[in-house]
Amino acid sequence: MTVPIPSILKINNDVILNLEELLLKHRFSNAIILFDEFTYETFEKGIVGSFHSVPVVTKLLSQELDIQDLVVKSFEMDRYDVVIAMGGGAVIDYGKYIAFSRRSPFISIPTSASNDGFASSNCSIYVNGKKTTVPARVPYGIIADLSIIEQAPKKFILAGIGDLMSNITALYDWEFEESHHVDNVNPFALMLSKKGVNSFIRTPMENIRNPILLKELVSSLTMSGIATIISGNSAPISGSEHLISHALDKISMNPQMHGIQVGIATYIMANVQNHRKERMYKVFDRTGFFDYVKGLELNKDEYIEAIKLAPTIKPNRFTYLHLEKYREKALEFLDTDPILQDIFT
Repeated sequence: MTVPIPSILKINNDVILNLEELLLKHRFSNAIILFDEFTYETFEKGIVGSFHSVPVVTKLLSQELDIQDLVVKSFEMDRYDVVIAMGGGAVIDYGKYIAFSRRSPFISIPTSASNDGFASSNCSIYVNGKKTTVPARVPYGIIADLSIIEQAPKKFILAGIGDLMSNITALYDWEFEESHHVDNVNPFALMLSKKGVNSFIRTPMENIRNPILLKELVSSLTMSGIATIISGNSAPISGSEHLISHALDKISMNPQMHGIQVGIATYIMANVQNHRKERMYKVFDRTGFFDYVKGLELNKDEYIEAIKLAPTIKPNRFTYLHLEKYREKALEFLDTDPILQDIFT
C-alpha cells in the first residue's frame, strides 16, 4: 500500500515569506499561485515581490466555479511545475482539482483553520448545480502562516474546532459500522485521527487566538486530512454529525459554515452515542463555541428535519442515525438539553 504524504509541512508565523526558498529546495523551477478575491487584494503583491529567481504567475479565481469551469481552466493554463492555492476553502478546493486534472504537484496555503479540507485528498465542487465531493490532488505541501490565520474572524477558528471535534463521533460511527459488518476500520487511520483530536483537547483554551492553540488546531486538522488519505474515504473524520450538516445544507433557509453545523451536530451525537459527551461540552464551553452559536438564531425545526433526513444522505454508510432508535434519541435530546434550548429558536 502506497500512501502519498505531503513533503512540505510548515506551520508557523511568517512562513509565507519563505515560499520561494521552499520551492527552490524542492526543485520547482516555476509556479502558478491561485488566489480568491481577498487573498489577491491582500497578499498577491507582497508574495510576488518576495520572489527573485523563480518565475511565478498569479491568477484570481471566482468563487462560483463548477467542475466544467475548472476542467477548462486546467487545460487553458500553461504547464507549471507546481500549482499553489492560497485562501479559503473554495480556492483551495479549486487548486486541488486543477492540480489533479493536470497531474501537477499541489501546495495548499490556507488562510483560516475552519476545516480539514486543506490537507485532504478530495474537494467539494459543484457538479450539475449540486455540491459534490470529488477526488483531488493530495497536497505535496501545506503552508499555514499563523500570523495570517490568527487574523481570521473568530467564527472561522470556531468552525475548525467544530470540524475537528467531530473526529470523536465519526470514529465511534466507524467502529459501529465495522461491528455491523458494513465497513472495515483502518487501524492506522483511526489512530491518526484520534491522536489529532486528543492532542488538541489537551491544549489550553482560554484564548482561541493563542498561537499555541492555533498551531495545534492546524496540526490536528492536517492529521485528520492525512487519515482520509490512508483510509481511502472520509470515515475517520465524517460520520452521523456530517450527515446532519449535509442535510442542513439541503433544507436550511440560512445554512451556517460547515464546521459550525458539524460542531452542533457533534455535540448532539456525542450524547446520542453516550461517548465522551462531558469532554465535548467542556471544549465547546471553554472555547466560546456555545456562546457564538447562541447568537445565530438557529431553527430547531430544521435540525429535527436534518436528523430525520440524515440516513438518506449516504445510504451506503451505517452510522448510529441509520437506526431509528438513535434518531429518536437524538430528537429527544434536541427537546430536552438545556444548552440546545438556548441555541435554537
